[in-house]
Formats: sequence, structure tokens, C-alpha cells
Amino acid sequence: MRTLLPLLSLAAMARALYFYIDVTSPKCFFEELPKDTLVVGHYTAEEWDDRLQAWARHDGIKIYITVDEVFDNDHRVVSQHGASSGKFTFTAADAGDHKLCFTPSSNSGRSNWLSLSSPNGGIRLSLDLAIGETSALEGGDKEKIQDLATRVRDLNARLNDIRREQVFQREREAEFRDQSESTNARVVRWILIQLTVLGVTCAWQLSHLRSFFIKQKLT
Repeated sequence: MRTLLPLLSLAAMARALYFYIDVTSPKCFFEELPKDTLVVGHYTAEEWDDRLQAWARHDGIKIYITVDEVFDNDHRVVSQHGASSGKFTFTAADAGDHKLCFTPSSNSGRSNWLSLSSPNGGIRLSLDLAIGETSALEGGDKEKIQDLATRVRDLNARLNDIRREQVFQREREAEFRDQSESTNARVVRWILIQLTVLGVTCAWQLSHLRSFFIKQKLT
């Protein structure tokens, strides 16, 4: 089928559409893409709810997405099982037609997808495709990455400040320890000098007393 997206040929463009899928066959369409073109698709699958009389999302819906390179013998570049809503991305490796297919499945307990109570039967799939250059499509992601990078740089700066403070504290502790050891060494030397002086003084006094007593006996 080449009828669903005939206008998706401009780079850095976004298109939203919805279509109906039943269980009998996947829904496919073709898109011709230039080389190195990034495609980002957001989809939401809804099932007809008889009680609400409206299309509604259900957790039991599953969507199988495939993207094949038609120009390269249907080489498959995307094979993704998704929930009722999600995202898929791929980059065109070369210029040419790409076949995008969506196959639904459901375990929501709704036994008749093609009942007459549903306006179109099956599942309604809303698809939002953004086709363009990587730089144009990843602008928001780059902003988030830049914000995270800024936060990381701030954290690194704080860590560096903490490291510098720790180094400063270690240097102060080492300086204080050196001062304490130097003071203790000076105290020990002073005590040894005092003991030496006291010892010499005592020896001199004993020698003097001995000489005095010897003289007193002789007289």
C-alpha cells in the first residue's frame, strides 16, 4: 500500500494520522526516505469499547512493528513487539522505499474485534511520525542531555571542592602533627639538659662536701 503517507517526503517534518487494523492481516505502507534520515514514530492503539461507545486504550493490546528496506531485498531494520502505545526509531541506511507494517494482537478478552458494534472494526492505531535529520529530531533530547551534563559538571565541581577541602585538612593535620612532634622533641631535649645540669650540680656539691669534711677532720 502506497496510499497512507504520500506527503511524508520532506525532511524534518512531522505527520500524525490514524487508521484501522484487523487481525486478518497487518497494515503496511511504504515511505521513500533519503539516506541517513532519522525516523521517530509514536503510536497509540485503541480498541472499541461497547460500554463507553468509544475507542479506548486497553493494556491487553500488543503491536508488532516491522520496517523492511524494500530496495535491499526486504532487509528488516526494525522488529519490535510493543504495548498499546510506544515509540520506535530507525535510520535509513540508504535511500529508497521502506515498508512499515503494524500487526495487532490482544488478550483483553474481547472476542470479536470485527463486531458490527464497532464503527470500523478491529483496532484504531494513531501514528505520529517525525521524519528528518537527526539534529532536528533530537533537539529535545540534546537539551535534556545538556541539562544532565550540566548537573554532572556541577556534581564534579562539588566533588573537586570536597577533595580540595580534604587535602587541605590532611595538610593541616600533617602540619599540626609535625609541630606536635617538634614540640615534644624540644621538651625531651630540655628535660635531658635539665637532668644533665642537675646531675652535674649534684656531683659537684657531693665533691665539695667531701672535700669540706676531709679538711674538717684534718684540723
